[in-house]
Amino acid sequence: MTATEESKVVSASREIAAPAATIFELIADPSRQPAWDGNDNLGEAAADQRVRGVGDVFRMTNANGNIRDNHVVEFEECRRIAWRPSEVDSPPPGHLWRWELEPVDDSRTTVTHTYDWTQLHDAKREVRARATTPDNLAASLERLAATVESD
Repeated sequence: MTATEESKVVSASREIAAPAATIFELIADPSRQPAWDGNDNLGEAAADQRVRGVGDVFRMTNANGNIRDNHVVEFEECRRIAWRPSEVDSPPPGHLWRWELEPVDDSRTTVTHTYDWTQLHDAKREVRARATTPDNLAASLERLAATVESD
């Protein structure tokens, strides 16, 4: 786990006992994300929003009831997905959530979860950005692992 104030990038990694494709399905399907969110920030997302590529936008309701559009800016099936959240019908303020999956073998995958706010240009969001720690990201990884390893 790492955190650097200078780069405004926070990340955590862990090996999960599941194939990359299985893990990726949980990440790329927004309706499944609230079940393993370690930030306890996600409320719900409608079904049938499975991300398929860069340019997709999925909608999520946060735990506090705010609705966010999530603009997919990086995508490689079973390997990488990243999105920039925004208020509905507004441009993203610059922070990014990224998931990277590196297969170890057919049944194990190293997963890295990153929160990057180097391009955040909304000062009112900086307190929340600073509050996102490697422990929050590790909690998501732990919950994600528990979900796929119990299936």
